[in-house]
Amino acid sequence: MICSPGVKLHGSGFIVTPEQAERLDPSSIDIARGDNEVKPSIRSGIGNEPQVIFEYRNGKDLMARPRGVMVIDTYGLSEAELRERHPSVWQHIHDEVKPHRDTNNRASYRENWWLFGEQRPEIRKALRGCERYIVTPITAKHRTFQFQAIATLPDDALIVIASADAYHLGVVASAIHTTWASRLGGTLEDRSRYNNSRCFDPFPFPADVPEPLANTVRTEAEALDALRKRVLAEHDDLTLTKLYNVLEALRSDRALTDAERDIHDRGLVTLIRRHHDAIDAAVAEAYGWPIDLPEEEILTRLVALNRERAAEESRGLIRYLRPEFQDPGYQPPVNERLDLGEPAAPLPDNIIAWPKDLQP
Repeated sequence: MICSPGVKLHGSGFIVTPEQAERLDPSSIDIARGDNEVKPSIRSGIGNEPQVIFEYRNGKDLMARPRGVMVIDTYGLSEAELRERHPSVWQHIHDEVKPHRDTNNRASYRENWWLFGEQRPEIRKALRGCERYIVTPITAKHRTFQFQAIATLPDDALIVIASADAYHLGVVASAIHTTWASRLGGTLEDRSRYNNSRCFDPFPFPADVPEPLANTVRTEAEALDALRKRVLAEHDDLTLTKLYNVLEALRSDRALTDAERDIHDRGLVTLIRRHHDAIDAAVAEAYGWPIDLPEEEILTRLVALNRERAAEESRGLIRYLRPEFQDPGYQPPVNERLDLGEPAAPLPDNIIAWPKDLQP
């Protein structure tokens, strides 16, 4: 598994202010400020004395402004180990979390009161060795993807993709993937929803992409991520939602209001659009498709490609995104020795109807 929701606390007492964090575990503040050269992962911390307090993000933190809170994460520690190594943290959780857990109907929550309700061990395993990961809100007006540092803990309102590769960031940020995700994930009121099992797991990434083209996707995705982070750091009143509201207006050729023009100018929204357009063009080229395909034809082609990949996998060819993690030692079958069947027929010029069994 390389894609999953973030952790689910089942106890608001795990969330602390930076001031509380400094009192409970002073080293956590050094990590939050970036003073520690060795950044802990959300799975284990550093060495034999794991850090237990980290920066914390939810969907609103990403699309609006961060709340500035931190979270206690005792994953991997027994109660006795926590009490011995971090007595102040143990006492805080005992006083602030345990009383609520004691009344929970689920035995595992009551008995393991110092641990998150949903710790996500599989995605933690996938994040080992990653210095950052890709994240998107489950529910958002605009479907955006960005990198988060490994020392930041994501909550269950976020979907985590365990990859530090900007190529993967570029593909999921592309119009091809967001078109797929908007149809497969559905909506909540006026906001799109992203479901890892429907939007990410069955999505067929481009295959056999030449390295120069993959590097183009990487370069543009890195530039987009850095640009958005920079303008948001420079302007406290700007948010990702505001930037993408203006971007949406630009794409619809609507005249901007004075307030939108101000956001556009300070947020460098035309430059953000330029990076998105470059990503879209490069990812379309990676698929070997025209850049201007209608949405229905994009979906039709992706469904056909998904079925083609399923046929390949049934014959032993698996196109892993991170083979060194997902299947260490995997060797793709030699083409001459593997009957993959006849090549898929080219898609007709007319648009094939969207399969009813894949309707959200």
